[in-house]
Amino acid sequence: MTRFPFILVSAPLMLFAAGCAVAPQRAVTTASQAQSAATAVNEARVVTLRGNVSPLANAADEAGVAPAGTKLSQMMMLLKPSAQQQAALDALTAAQQNPQSPLYHQWLTPAEYGARFGVSDSALDRVAGWLQSHGFTIDEVAPSRRLLVFSGDAGQVADTFHTEMRTYRVGGIMHLANAQDPQIPEELAPSIAGIVSLNDFRHVAQSHIRSALHPETQAQQASSHPLLPQDFAAIYDVNPLYSSGVNGSGITIAVAGRSNINVSDVAAFRTATGLTANNPTVIVNGSDPGLVDQDQGESTLDVEWAGAVAPGAKVKLVASASTAASDGIDSSVSYIVNHKVAPVVTVSYSSCEQDMGSAELAFYNSLWQQAASQGMSVFVSSGDSGAAGCDAASSAVGSGVGVNGMCSSSYVTCVGGTEFNEGANATQYWKAATGSSQTEAVGYIPETAWNESASDGGNALWATGGGPSRVYAQPAWQQGVSGTADANGMRAVPDVSLTSAAHDGYTIYLNGGLWVASGTSVATPSFAGLMAMVVQAQGGVGQGNANPALYGMLNGLVSPFHVTPTGNNSVPGVAGFTASGTEYNLATGLGSVDAKLLVNNWRPGSASQTPVRARGGPVLPSGSGSK
Repeated sequence: MTRFPFILVSAPLMLFAAGCAVAPQRAVTTASQAQSAATAVNEARVVTLRGNVSPLANAADEAGVAPAGTKLSQMMMLLKPSAQQQAALDALTAAQQNPQSPLYHQWLTPAEYGARFGVSDSALDRVAGWLQSHGFTIDEVAPSRRLLVFSGDAGQVADTFHTEMRTYRVGGIMHLANAQDPQIPEELAPSIAGIVSLNDFRHVAQSHIRSALHPETQAQQASSHPLLPQDFAAIYDVNPLYSSGVNGSGITIAVAGRSNINVSDVAAFRTATGLTANNPTVIVNGSDPGLVDQDQGESTLDVEWAGAVAPGAKVKLVASASTAASDGIDSSVSYIVNHKVAPVVTVSYSSCEQDMGSAELAFYNSLWQQAASQGMSVFVSSGDSGAAGCDAASSAVGSGVGVNGMCSSSYVTCVGGTEFNEGANATQYWKAATGSSQTEAVGYIPETAWNESASDGGNALWATGGGPSRVYAQPAWQQGVSGTADANGMRAVPDVSLTSAAHDGYTIYLNGGLWVASGTSVATPSFAGLMAMVVQAQGGVGQGNANPALYGMLNGLVSPFHVTPTGNNSVPGVAGFTASGTEYNLATGLGSVDAKLLVNNWRPGSASQTPVRARGGPVLPSGSGSK
């Protein structure tokens, strides 16, 4: 294995163009058809879409009313199915994971999903016509028929939805958000779940990228062993799979991003780490976001490490620009699922459940269930703020317990973080690389729950996200597993984990230089790489929601999991959850995995899943706007 020095090479930022695929625009309802459909809409009687004001838009931070001409692009209206449609979808996604069912692994296309579980043509025409009658432009009707994308301005939003767009100064940064819950005509309420967002508060990238390690300081960093793909393969027992030809070949992994990347960085990463050339594809969804600070690093490391773990896989980055009223990540994940870009999907962003509106929570739950019905396995990072999931990882003190609402749905696999626990004698796990002053991993290294809180200059909450959901009930495949009872009947996250600590961080190549990245955002694409090898070993057939099979492996003759014996995700100000060697814990889930055992012992999933339930409320369809 060839090692290389950690040298930062200066290079200018260059906008990637070659090899970039631009997403095509979809046909939408014509203006004349929509206008005709809207003529009978009675706007005298309205209903309020509750929970559609961002909790981050506080009146105390208000700075004024936004000008009426403020452009609001790519707004997303979440459409909802009938109760009968939702019940049929719930039954289908359960049957698709039941080996005894004739529907087992009979996956849908996005068009089939839309035809069976989306709103009707007449409902689409009436909603679109109503919007167009108020001057909005219809940009897209998603193939799922569960999402309508439209654009306009603040004046049109106020006139149509009876809510002002106002500016807010939060943390010294100006933001735009609606001040009141939107209202819609009562007769359209059966078709509309809510507006996914009317603000520019963003999901948070779950990564920490620190400066490159230089040769002259390497000796001073004896406790740190930056991971190369070969180290990861040795630690998590991936090499036997590579030797048998299982490396993700023929499988595609989709990465959700809101920045473009320099593909030359990925090529340089693969060359420097001894991987064969295999450039990613960049799909620009709409306007090219260009290279966006912080998000560029996130997209780059996600692409590099998904492909590092599964070096034969084809990695596709979907990059969408954020607007004043929508997050580019929402657009990217919608594109990935509605175009069935890949059987494996990785998302390294977070927003806590309490900070997401009811429509946004419903959007993600609905989208992830659609992905599951289409045979797509989705992996989302649990977060880097420990148990204080609503606080930035860079905060000094947490404000309360929370989890990532983008991964608390039961239809997605939530990836947490572990930390290597070499103890006082690291040389038993790391040896000097031939012809190099650096070290390389010998094999598996004992792990503890990742928690480096208050260690980054004494001002950070860096630790694995995890805890009980406040929104979703515990699914059947999680019930009865030792340790999940600590979630008090609610969905427990994370599901699985991989190393995420900075002291043995992941090597990445960014803007012409080598850097070290840490956080659950690196663990997540790495686990997606492992899943690509599962799919390859299963004949290239997508596996859908991975959770029933993952938890089902606890009942097999061989468990692939490295149970986490120690540690916690408590952070300053917030008491978290402890890993104590049980099958499951609310800091690292089932733990990390032995890749060979995971792939070679993969078995069909559980036969049942529980419906979505709001705490203290009735069972809800997954597309509901209620919380």
